[in-house]
Amino acid sequence: MEEKIWLSSPHFEGTEGALLQEVLMPQGGGEQLYAQLPKFEKQLEELLGVPAIALNSGTSALHLALRLLGVEKGDEVLCPTFTFSAAVNPILYQGAKPVFIDSEQETWNMCPELLREAILDRRSKGGKLKAIMLVHNYGVPGKLDELFEVAEEFDLPVIEDAAEALGGKYDGKPLGAFGRMGILSFNLNKIITATGGGALVSENKDLLAQGLHLATQAKDGSGHYQHSTLGFNYRMSPLLAALGGAQLKMLEQRVEKRRQLFKEYQASLETVEGLTFQQEEKKACSNRWLTCLKLPNGIAPVQVLQQMAARGVELKQLWKPMHQQPVFEGFPSYLNGVSQNLFEQGLCLPSSSSLTTGQMTKVTQYLHELVG
Repeated sequence: MEEKIWLSSPHFEGTEGALLQEVLMPQGGGEQLYAQLPKFEKQLEELLGVPAIALNSGTSALHLALRLLGVEKGDEVLCPTFTFSAAVNPILYQGAKPVFIDSEQETWNMCPELLREAILDRRSKGGKLKAIMLVHNYGVPGKLDELFEVAEEFDLPVIEDAAEALGGKYDGKPLGAFGRMGILSFNLNKIITATGGGALVSENKDLLAQGLHLATQAKDGSGHYQHSTLGFNYRMSPLLAALGGAQLKMLEQRVEKRRQLFKEYQASLETVEGLTFQQEEKKACSNRWLTCLKLPNGIAPVQVLQQMAARGVELKQLWKPMHQQPVFEGFPSYLNGVSQNLFEQGLCLPSSSSLTTGQMTKVTQYLHELVG
């Protein structure tokens, strides 16, 4: 039986195990282990140019960001409808309401025109808008100049969900460092993995200090356990921080490999009439976490996905829009049909940084057989 070709498998170099073993050696009396969190956070700060705190998930980071920006019950947060549910769930954790914004055609991220329209409409209806949440879908940033122009016009803070975009840049600036608060993820399928975990980043050190306080059960500074506000157990494990730090050293090569995979897919499939890829802004250098495309009209993604799975290749359909999810039914939505079209026509291709030339050849060969 042939080896399965995964969508985005964790990529280990083989050196990570030795590092973890060293960290766990008893001679250090735990000192090496305790040092891993601040060490990892320092690496992230050097990469992004802004301070970071390491947490147990990107979802926890989003939740803290909303809390720190004062999002409360009855408030509204503008967010993309074309995304993964983890980007929206924390809004409900705070008792707030998501306001879904559709995508633009080029990068598939939040549409600036619809964002502005939604803000004007919600305010005319008495909506308590508190923040904008941007997501870099599949590692590709949207039209950030236009989006931040709208945010500044209406004086709304931006939470930048860069969970899929670590290593990417826009106009030379690292993704994750644009918003009032930024979010990272180190899950198994991400470009750099700690097998789990995330981070909250911000140039506002006071906000980060508050976030660290909340993430460590909100213990007051007294000689005994005292708590004046609700806290959370959101801190990253030091072992995961050690693994994340080892992986982070390979980020540049991983980004280069995934960008190269995108170019190879594009070149191999350019003869398929009607097939198009997710575009990148001229100012952007995305990490191309996943290579994504739209199939020609008349070809159903689910059929291609099933036939590829039978051949041992994992694909995924593009996100089903959040405004169509039962859990988010009834929340305000500002739509133009782009996200619906992407869901009905789009697929994510195998994009692991460990993908071999032979595996790439198989994937493109199969796709030519199935879609032209």
